[in-house]
Amino acid sequence: MEYLLIVGFVFAAFIPLSIIFYTYTQGSAQEIAAEQLSQIAKKVVDASESVYYQGAPSQVTLSVYMPSQLTGVLFINKNLILQYATKDGTAEIIETSAVNISGSIPASKGTYTLTIKAFDDYVNISYR
Repeated sequence: MEYLLIVGFVFAAFIPLSIIFYTYTQGSAQEIAAEQLSQIAKKVVDASESVYYQGAPSQVTLSVYMPSQLTGVLFINKNLILQYATKDGTAEIIETSAVNISGSIPASKGTYTLTIKAFDDYVNISYR
């Protein structure tokens, strides 16, 4: 009987601690993914501006890791928009460039090589 009481107390303490741990780790994972995506957006925009000002046919390659939370990538005018999933829904990271950007960046988890190439009036981004 005493053993059952001890086991009951252990489970009573274990369950709330497990919930706290799970909640904390989920929040940390989202913060890390958001920071990774922010750094990727800044690197892509900086590289785009750099090759554009060097002139066509300048190009540079970047190796980037896309986290699993990434759900979409949009190029709208001079904006690079990275959409990602959070526990509250979808959030966006918007990085504005001084030059026109077009192309595609994968919205799935993994490591990719981005090629950023300057043309006369815009910069194109491709991946492999």
